[in-house]
Amino acid sequence: MEQLHLFNGDDPAPIVNAEPVSPALPVHPVLPAPPVLFIRHPRARRYLIRVRTDGSVRVTIPRRGSKRAAIDFFERQQEWIARQQERVARARQAIPVDIPEEQQRTYRARARRELPARLLELASAVGLQVRKVSIRNQRQRWGSCSTSGLICLNWRLITMPAWVRDYVIYHELMHLKRMDHSPAFWKLVAQVCPGYRDARRWLRRHALAPHSPEAHADAAATLS
Repeated sequence: MEQLHLFNGDDPAPIVNAEPVSPALPVHPVLPAPPVLFIRHPRARRYLIRVRTDGSVRVTIPRRGSKRAAIDFFERQQEWIARQQERVARARQAIPVDIPEEQQRTYRARARRELPARLLELASAVGLQVRKVSIRNQRQRWGSCSTSGLICLNWRLITMPAWVRDYVIYHELMHLKRMDHSPAFWKLVAQVCPGYRDARRWLRRHALAPHSPEAHADAAATLS
């Protein structure tokens, strides 16, 4: 999922107060107009555009921002959006067929057995307590953490290399300390997962098919 900030920095991305709008005409004539969501987020500090793996677009509006300014930002970034949509479209065509249903059931069962146990193990190692762990079929996230201490993990994490999976778990655990993506948050992540940047790069490259042989070969090459 590609993203573009109005300013530098990272921004949390839960979907709240989603308001669908009609998108402006795309710059590239070959691509159809994608779904666009304008989302106001109380913790956002900047306008943010994300192009998801299905080509849809999400524009985050900061707490003190305006819908008009968000639309203007969206319209000014049409060329960038079109380039990212072309990129993810090519990536979708290149990936292998999704995991067969029977194999998915096997993976989901394994995820329910292994992921909560691993999360609790890592939480104990860093001195944190988790109220509840849930394994879900999230389409746009690898994990999430609520202010009440509920951590949700995507069952597809079980198809990833262990060191990438651990990064996602550490990422959500650190949200128990900071519910944002500020420099202070990333400093916490770096303390418990020094190789998190490699894991983030791997996730960006292989988000569409983390189970593929190519993805795992890339992971092995990263560690070698």
